[in-house]
Formats: sequence, C-alpha cells, structure tokens
Amino acid sequence: MVLTESAAEVVVAGAGPTGLMLACELALAGVETLVLEKLPERIEQVKGGGVQPRTAELLESRGLLEPLLKRALSREPVGGHFAALPVPLDCTPWRTRHPYPLSIPQWQIEEVLEERATAAGVRVLRDTAVSGVEADDDGVVVTAGGLRVRAHYLAACDGGHSTVRKMLGLPFPGRPGTHEAVLADIRLSSVSSLVPRQMGHMSSLTRHAGGYWAMLVPLGRDRYRITFGNGDQAETGRDTPVSPEEITAALHAVYGQETTLGAVDNSSRFTDATRQLEQYRVGRVLFGGDAAHIHPPLGGQGLNLGIQDAFNLGWKLAAVVQDRAPSGLLDSYHDERHPAGARVLHHTSAQRVLAHPNPSEDVAALRDIFTDLLRLPDTNRHLAGLMSGLSLRYELPGEHPLTGQRMPDTDLVTEAGPTRLSALFDSGHAVLLDLAEIVPAGLRLPPRVDLVRAARTDDVGTAAVLIRPDGYVCWAADTSEACEDTLIAAIADGLARVD
Repeated sequence: MVLTESAAEVVVAGAGPTGLMLACELALAGVETLVLEKLPERIEQVKGGGVQPRTAELLESRGLLEPLLKRALSREPVGGHFAALPVPLDCTPWRTRHPYPLSIPQWQIEEVLEERATAAGVRVLRDTAVSGVEADDDGVVVTAGGLRVRAHYLAACDGGHSTVRKMLGLPFPGRPGTHEAVLADIRLSSVSSLVPRQMGHMSSLTRHAGGYWAMLVPLGRDRYRITFGNGDQAETGRDTPVSPEEITAALHAVYGQETTLGAVDNSSRFTDATRQLEQYRVGRVLFGGDAAHIHPPLGGQGLNLGIQDAFNLGWKLAAVVQDRAPSGLLDSYHDERHPAGARVLHHTSAQRVLAHPNPSEDVAALRDIFTDLLRLPDTNRHLAGLMSGLSLRYELPGEHPLTGQRMPDTDLVTEAGPTRLSALFDSGHAVLLDLAEIVPAGLRLPPRVDLVRAARTDDVGTAAVLIRPDGYVCWAADTSEACEDTLIAAIADGLARVD
C-alpha cells in the first residue's frame, strides 16, 4: 500500500465525546488538529448520555450547552443518585446554575461537538483506523488507513479497547467485570400498569421480578430506554448482538406479559469492569476518556470524566505545541486527572456493591443505612459533589483557600454591562478577574490571559482571582499587597507550571 503523507500539530484518535471535545479545545487555541475514527459513520447507539452539573458548566463556558439542551430527552429536573438509592442528590449547596443531571443521547452530544470542531477547522476522518504508532523525542508518526501522519503529539481517546494503548504495550490494571447488563432504546406497542409514565428518580424506575432487574425510562410517546440484567449471568461478550427475544424476556418478567416490544432502535452491552492506566502521558502520547479508565456505569460518570479530561488537557497541550509553555506542563495533566479518575473508580466500586441487582441480606441492610445517611444534609452534599464533579479540587501551589477549586458562575458588572463569569471563557483564554481594582495598571499579561475588571454582585470570596481556561482557580488575593507579591509568579506557576 502506498501511504499518503500528511501532517498535523496534534492527532486525536477517536471521535467520541472525549476526542471531539479535545479537538474543539485545541482548535479554539488555533492548533491544527486531525481526528481519526475507525467507524465509517456515527452510530446512533444508546450509550451514556448523562451530563453531570460540572460538565454542564464547562460546556456552557464554551457556548456548547444551549445546542445540547435542545436535544435533551427531558428538561424536567430529576435529581442525581448514588447507587440508585431512593434519596435524590441535591447539588444546590455547590452554587451551580445546573443542579440536575441532563439526559442527552451520546450520539447527539458527539454530533454537536463535531459540528463545532469542523467549523473551527478540525479535520475528522472516518473509516480510518489507527494501525501504527511510532513516537520519538521530536514527535509521533501515526499510520491509519492509507495515511501516514507526522504530528507533535497523539491524544489517544479511542475507548476502553484502545488500539493505541495496546500498540504501545501498556498494562491496563484493574478488575474484570463480574456481571453483564443490556442497555437499549426500544418502542413498546402495548404497556401494562407497571410501566412508568414519566421520568422519575432512578430508584423509582428500577424493578425486580422473575430473576431480572430492570429500569425502564419513558422518552416520550412509545419510546423507552431499558437497562436490565438477570443477576450474575455469565458474560456473552460486549460485541454480541442483543436479540429482541432477550429484551422481550426481561420485559415480560418485570413488566408483565401485556407489555409488548414493538421495535428495537439500538442496543448495547456493558459490564462492571474497573481499570485505569498507570500513566496518562507516555512521552508524546497522551490518554483520555475510556482509553485511560473504565468503571461501572453508575451515575453516568464515564462521559463526564472523559469530557473533563479533555478540558484539562486541551489548553495545556495547545500551550506546549505553540511554545507558550514547556513540555513539562503536560505532566500536570496526569498529576491532576489520574487522581480524579481514581476517585470515580473508587466511588463507582462502592456503588457497585450497593446497587447489586440481587443484593444479599447484608447488602440490603447496608442500603437501608446509606439511605438514612443520604437524608442528612452534610452527607447528601458530599456525595452530590462527588457524583456531579462540583467538589473536585486540584492540588495547585498557593495558600489561598480558593486555589485549586472550580470558580462558580457568578453575576458580574463590567464596563460593558452586566454579564456572567461563564461568558468570559468562550475564547478559551484564562481570565484574571479584578473585583476590587487591586491589579496594577499596565500589568503586562502573557498571551491568552484576559484581564477583566468587574464589580461583584455577590460574594466571590476574594478581591482578585486568576482562573484557568478549564475554570479552576490557580491564584487569588484579598489585598493589593498580596496581589503585587504573588501575581506574576502565579501566572507562570499556574498556567505553565512544571512540577
């Protein structure tokens, strides 16, 4: 085969939510980006489509939330959950404008992200599977289909069965799955009184009968999303097709013989396997999304974890490619996102026990205790922050209590008039927000750092704050003296730091 030579600054393997979000972030910074996807076309397949509050905040900061809301399965607020326990999680104490998870089909999220990416100049090549990776100190060569592409970096966002990870011979330590379940979008031609008529909390939609557990979510008219399993059945393999007979058996067992399957729009299988890469950066290759971590799909964490990987990596990778930061900045991607991924693996493992489809007497007792604990405000707030991503804090240098935290979307008044903090990030720049006129006049800022002087309309918790492009505080000061002493060093440490 004669290979066509090509070049890009960054190659992204995988056109799922993580890869496309990363491509959007790179293109926003002006980085030439090529996305390689093995599938010939997007499959309108049911997958994780739960957008958690922190992810919603990040998407809003780039103007991507509104087009996604138009595609949401329901705009009715439904609280999040922990292990399908019957007490909803309350995110309002975390000062967010988006306190509820949003249900949006993953393929439609991908569609919106790809539209944004291609409009910004990203090339997306489908039916182009990565078949070779050669990396050295100066860059990486990726072979895919009839292409041979030279790039500065490769971002592997090619899923839980990552081809790039396997080609590099990287171990993927963890625990294999113990049971398998089915997720399907279906149409019902007739329903019994047991079939739910409207969206509700997960625990109210989950039923056990006939050896099965099932959750049936109404999507409008005759459309439903069903998740089901029958205990500790042996794995048939994630790629084994789901038959209509298999779905019918679950429907009849749980929802009665009069509940009739009309059609199957799409379906897939999943397991509760848990694995995580030891290093998210291997020289010129970086890993994100399911290529770096997999876990039980409880609480819709996977898609959100991947998109947040992309927000963390995008501005850093762009800064390095454009020589605005040393390559060591990319090590902070692993340092920050590996613990974040480990945290999700940890709490989904706990949920895996509590949400077992056929709980033992001991597990049932544990569920009762946890349900009581969730009614306590402090416990509910802690788990709501964990599941939503709102409580995530990075270990960044600096002594101010805001350092490392996400900055809530507050109302501001600037010279141009009233605005919101989230509106200041549509360019993908960092923002130096001066709320008390303590930032020295004439301060020379590096590229892609915007100084915004504004009046506070509520308690922000500081007089001036430097916020990274991904919305996390890397410096704050309460007085002009503290500002002058630490600001210049903070800009270097926070936006181009090398640990």
